[in-house]
Amino acid sequence: MDLQLILALIAGIATIVVIVLATRLDAFIALLAASVVTGIVAGQDLLSIVDAITTGFGNTLASIGIVIGLGVGIGKILEVSGAADSLARAFLRAFGDGREAWAMGTVGSLVSIPVFCDSGYVIMNPLARSIARVKRGGYVTLALALGCGMTLTHHMVPPTPGPLAATGILGADIGSVILTGVIFTVLLLPVVVIYARWIGPKLEPVLNAAVKHDVYGSVTAASAGGHAVEGGGDRTEHGNVATMTGEDADAATTASKSDDSTNTATSAAGGSTEAGNNETGATKNPGAFLGFLPLIVPLLLIVGNTVSTAIDKSAQGELSGDTYEPSAWVAPLAFLGNPVIALMIGLILAVYTLLPRMTPRNKVQNWLADGAASAGLILLITGAGGAFGMVLTESGVGDALAEAIASISLPAFLVPFVIASLVRIAQGSGTVAMITAASVTAPLIAPLGLSPLVAVMACTAGSMVFSYFNDSYFWVVTRFTGLDGMNAIKGWSGITTAVWAGSIPLLFVLDLIV
Repeated sequence: MDLQLILALIAGIATIVVIVLATRLDAFIALLAASVVTGIVAGQDLLSIVDAITTGFGNTLASIGIVIGLGVGIGKILEVSGAADSLARAFLRAFGDGREAWAMGTVGSLVSIPVFCDSGYVIMNPLARSIARVKRGGYVTLALALGCGMTLTHHMVPPTPGPLAATGILGADIGSVILTGVIFTVLLLPVVVIYARWIGPKLEPVLNAAVKHDVYGSVTAASAGGHAVEGGGDRTEHGNVATMTGEDADAATTASKSDDSTNTATSAAGGSTEAGNNETGATKNPGAFLGFLPLIVPLLLIVGNTVSTAIDKSAQGELSGDTYEPSAWVAPLAFLGNPVIALMIGLILAVYTLLPRMTPRNKVQNWLADGAASAGLILLITGAGGAFGMVLTESGVGDALAEAIASISLPAFLVPFVIASLVRIAQGSGTVAMITAASVTAPLIAPLGLSPLVAVMACTAGSMVFSYFNDSYFWVVTRFTGLDGMNAIKGWSGITTAVWAGSIPLLFVLDLIV
């Protein structure tokens, strides 16, 4: 591999780490600066660096920007109406006390089969916040379990684009890939829950102060050790610890619900944390069924789009979708199931089914404006992550890594696994890593005697490794979760690497069986 490209990658990552950890600048500036440094060290033309930054930023926000905006609007209405609280309590009753992390991981893995994990996380994060608020703690554990549950199926179960494209490129049977991907997901879900339960309590005390306040409000959040971390007051005091009895906590909850004027908060996931403070003037919170409608209807519409498109592609023999033209019957479903349209329908449902009929228009508009404002920094950072990834791609780092590892003598199934892993680290996108690894591996299938099914699973599993600064989903999860700096690395990068490592023995077994 070209030494210059290695230095470019190292320089870019170092720039992010130094700026985020040692300066007053935030991750948005760090990612843009890293993009410039990487491009210069890699030898790119200066103007092409700027083009790559703007293109990557625009492409990323084109796919996720509107979705985040609509998602935080839904979350805001769920919170201020009290529907999120009702939904959380119903969810806890259904799964049982103590199994919240399992519930979040399972729901995340199911939702992410038909829905992009970015969109799914935005839609489902308010539920994690509501459960944490009801439990008075454990938000980081729930948020990580939700996000990584989504990562599993997003990477390993078609019809998400990455595994679907790898299946087409390598000539594997799509039914076998779906079945194997589901089995891998089931076997790796315990890794997700165990890691989330282990790291969550360690990171809960250092949760971003603003997010902590948004999740728990002025009611204290119970920590793993039975203490309570103050969520209100001075947000900079991460270390303020107080002990609260159950009766005191209930009293504090009641007090917070009665104070309309002082307990409003905007949420990075789109909602006020005071789900129970009855801002709408309603005498009773909406039921769980009504609260679920703005979430399930968009999901069902997106699922309908995904399933109908997959059926249509299969009928046309266009698994990769490169030359796919949808049939006439698919077009209406594709329109309604586009995440933008689906979430817009969800937001309309939230406003007109969850809020009292006489709620003033300006009050609703203010709530939605608060939700949109809270998403601003998330949008900027997510777009900057896409810009950094584009510069890395345009610099040729990913292709150089793939060619270098393909020339190394390894067990056959580890070739696509390592290629996908290195490309993922180099440029951030799991989908690009899968497709790159599949493209490089395709000519090697026959010479290596490698099963196409094993090759596909190796590509998908390898692409999960160490999600960090150049992955837009990293910023979605960590910003919504409230993890900054090294805490984000420990939480999110750590859990994605744990499932990546857990997939290696599964690949060994699959290679022996197939």
